[in-house]
Amino acid sequence: MEIRAVTDEDREFVMGLEHHVDDGGYVIWEGNQRIGIMVHCILWGTIPFMNLLYIRERYRGRGFGREAVLCWEKEMRDQGYRMVLVSTQVNEGAQHLYRKLGYVDCGGLVFHDTPFDQPMELFLRKVLGDKEG
Repeated sequence: MEIRAVTDEDREFVMGLEHHVDDGGYVIWEGNQRIGIMVHCILWGTIPFMNLLYIRERYRGRGFGREAVLCWEKEMRDQGYRMVLVSTQVNEGAQHLYRKLGYVDCGGLVFHDTPFDQPMELFLRKVLGDKEG
């Protein structure tokens, strides 16, 4: 597996999965196949926040999501960040992956009875140590 920054050649693939990817986007590759995307930003100039990790369905359950998160954490640690945030809706299974990787719940947003009505968005955090894991 390899993670590369989104290029012009990746735009069609990325836009087919998510229309709001900018400079913080990565394409996840397995061999010569694009299998997913990851999007992050830096909140308040201090905390990396992964707001999207998407692995195409036929590649799920094979460890690609785990490997992508660990790779992103290493990159953030190498850049000097000490903590990262992720989010997922409470009805999605990704929260279990994040918890297995050492993330802990740190809040949520609820938009019931608004134009953005959806399940609660769960936020999880992880303090990055000096070593992986």
